[in-house]
Amino acid sequence: RDLRMSRGLGDVYKRQRNYRLQNYNFKLVFNVLVLMAMSLLFIHSAKASYVPKQALGIIMGLGIIVVVSLIDYQVFTRNAEILYILNVIMLIGVKLFGKDVNGAKRWFSLGPLGTFQPSELSKVIMIIVVAAFLAKHQDDLNEPKVLGKLAVICGIPLLLILKQPSLSSTLDICFIILGMIFMAGLSSRLIVQVLIVGVPLLAIFLWYVQTPGQVLLEPHQVARIMSFLHPENYADSTALQTSNSIMAIGAGGLFGKGFGSNTISNVSASDVNLVSENQTDFIFSVIGEEFGFVGCVVLIIVFACLVYQCMNVAKKSGNLIGTYVAVGVACYMGFQSFINIAVATGTMPNTGQPLPFISYGLSSLMSASIAIGMVLNIYLQRKRH
Repeated sequence: RDLRMSRGLGDVYKRQRNYRLQNYNFKLVFNVLVLMAMSLLFIHSAKASYVPKQALGIIMGLGIIVVVSLIDYQVFTRNAEILYILNVIMLIGVKLFGKDVNGAKRWFSLGPLGTFQPSELSKVIMIIVVAAFLAKHQDDLNEPKVLGKLAVICGIPLLLILKQPSLSSTLDICFIILGMIFMAGLSSRLIVQVLIVGVPLLAIFLWYVQTPGQVLLEPHQVARIMSFLHPENYADSTALQTSNSIMAIGAGGLFGKGFGSNTISNVSASDVNLVSENQTDFIFSVIGEEFGFVGCVVLIIVFACLVYQCMNVAKKSGNLIGTYVAVGVACYMGFQSFINIAVATGTMPNTGQPLPFISYGLSSLMSASIAIGMVLNIYLQRKRH
């Protein structure tokens, strides 16, 4: 909350382009490189055949990071409206013309290049859009009409993502936006009021989705929630994958079985219904089984350092809008990592979210690279004391 102090409206679009190599945030780059190296290691254990494409994606990601880091991030924030419109068009397009996989349309087919998932890029675009909005309304953020306008702006793309359907991406973007609004100075009284209303509404929602004929969620989404609330009743169906992910992590013990020694997390659902998608949504089960509790803690520490680096950039930003973008990226990395790990360990319902820079998937890797590139540019334009 203190990150926005001492930054007036006149500094919102302050421009500095005195880029020097010695001012580059090499700590943040090193942090990302460590995660990328870990990615190749873990994906090799999960599905070795995916390593070449992931390696190519990492090379592309590093190129994107370098290029974006040298582009004034305010080029993006000044064109937030255009990016927002393109985002909505992209989300409508994937619903109409996207690749259908098990009843979900979340991807555009790119032929031999694979697929592109617009909801991943939408996370970065919404960070830019919300940052521009918050900087513009820093003095009247807590007024109901301003918050209502922001809710409408955010609600349209969120609804389109929810209808794909992709509940996990919807929740992830919601968490990112809420984190940014909180850091922008949302009234504590308003937060308390929302909690007073929101907690009972959540309880009502959980009751309603369990009733026959509910229309808010898709059947498979209801099944995932039910398997989380009552895993004993879904032990042989929707709760099986999460249960076996926990078993794989537990089997690793303190130090793990060793690299390439996974047996539980390496078996696909098509074989004996153990852990599927272990190269993406459940890659944490591979990490837990092969490298144990220590390996999991090391990975979490690396992610914590990444979030800290982004927040440190936000603190040192040369203007308000840079602060909000960096905070948004920190929330992006932190919340998405939390969701992925929470699902793999059974502390959240099964929702498909990749582990940033770790899970296989070019859409996630490219989007995260763009986000980090913007943070690096913000650091290049930071206040120097």
